[in-house]
Amino acid sequence: MSPIVVYDTRIGYLALLGVVILERLIELLVARRNEAWVRARGAVEVGAGHYPFMVVQHAAFLVACPLEVWFFDRPFIPVLGFSMLAVLIGTMVLRYWTVRTLGNRWTTRILCVPGLPPVTGGPFRFLRHPNYVAVIFEIAALPLIHSAWVTALVFSVANGFLLRIRIRTEERALEEYNHYLAEFQEIPRMVPR
Repeated sequence: MSPIVVYDTRIGYLALLGVVILERLIELLVARRNEAWVRARGAVEVGAGHYPFMVVQHAAFLVACPLEVWFFDRPFIPVLGFSMLAVLIGTMVLRYWTVRTLGNRWTTRILCVPGLPPVTGGPFRFLRHPNYVAVIFEIAALPLIHSAWVTALVFSVANGFLLRIRIRTEERALEEYNHYLAEFQEIPRMVPR
């Protein structure tokens, strides 16, 4: 008689989080390389004051996900978990489409090269802020893969406050340095028409 093997889904969830963390670290390397490229072209940084809060929030989010799952024994509910995994994959597709479209101009900071026209291709044909849409859905989906609803709720609200500041700051800077509104006046910020 063979023994019954029970798989602890929390281990799989930790592995998934490890992949997400590795992706974020690679993104930071790409962002640093791109930051050097835009700074060499005279980029002006705005919103530096809120950047540390964004870093802390994203790091705390990646810590809170497994802590809630592990310490509050959140269950893996297949219909919820697999649907949220599909949303997470969709956010990654949107994020990398955005990064690829922006090319050397994609960074994690708000850096504007005066006089460069705004990027209007790729997902920017439909949304002003496709990367932020991806982040919104990622922050909801990643914890819900393993029913960490408190993390999803708390960090979604915190992210909403931070994005409100960041988007206003970014749009003002893009208008000042890159004549942003002339190109994006008819493009919705977050929800495609």
